[in-house]
Amino acid sequence: METASCGCSCISDITRAALRLEKKQGENVIYQASLMSALLSGVYEGDTTIRELLEHGDFGLGTFNHLDGEMIAFNSDVFQLRSDGSARSAHPDQKTPFAVMTFFNPTHEYTIDRPHTRQQIHQIIDETVASKNLFCALRIDGHFEKVDTRTVPEQHRPYKPMMQAVEEQPVFHIQRQDGVLIGFLTPEYMQGINVAGYHEHFINQQRSSGGHVLDYQVSEGKLTFGTIEKLLIDFPGDNDFRNADLNPDDLSAAIQSVEG
Repeated sequence: METASCGCSCISDITRAALRLEKKQGENVIYQASLMSALLSGVYEGDTTIRELLEHGDFGLGTFNHLDGEMIAFNSDVFQLRSDGSARSAHPDQKTPFAVMTFFNPTHEYTIDRPHTRQQIHQIIDETVASKNLFCALRIDGHFEKVDTRTVPEQHRPYKPMMQAVEEQPVFHIQRQDGVLIGFLTPEYMQGINVAGYHEHFINQQRSSGGHVLDYQVSEGKLTFGTIEKLLIDFPGDNDFRNADLNPDDLSAAIQSVEG
């Protein structure tokens, strides 16, 4: 296994392979439905549909009403990753209490031709991105030696806070499968609004299993990523959101606990 250090050669490779693609969408914008702190507090129902999410992006992640599975979206396809480890296409009329979407517009490409841990992938991105104050969207298409995932089971009223809901979550160990991993790197100052640091979801090539990523090792494939300059947030208009405690004392620790 290689050490976490990648060195200047990796960054040079990325620089030479920079895509510099200018898509018709113009400025890179993240659209976000609700807040992570609201989800943490038990606001598990929203009015934003999958159809509406796709008006704001072709790439993203989140969850579904009642915490019924994890969401992964890419190439304008949206999938529901359920607590039994299965995956299925999301229906356009399904709704979300929390999601993050953008039009994926990568500016850097890195070829993975030897095993890389999650830490090594993150280091490559960290050393390439010019500022820690911007969002970054990332995608890996490749062969994964392992992906450890979890998915919170569907919840019912009266809703538990998310820290209690995750105590029931199953963990899956996916081994030696091709698939797609997508995610966001969020600045530390955004903790509570979103999930500070890396937040990633995975689905296999057969689109039959996946989940929220806890750890992974990718042996070959392609990493693409790019920064995002703007954030647009839609706040829910219901009483659950209005009455939620969105700034608890243990906010950062609680997010780290539920997101892994």
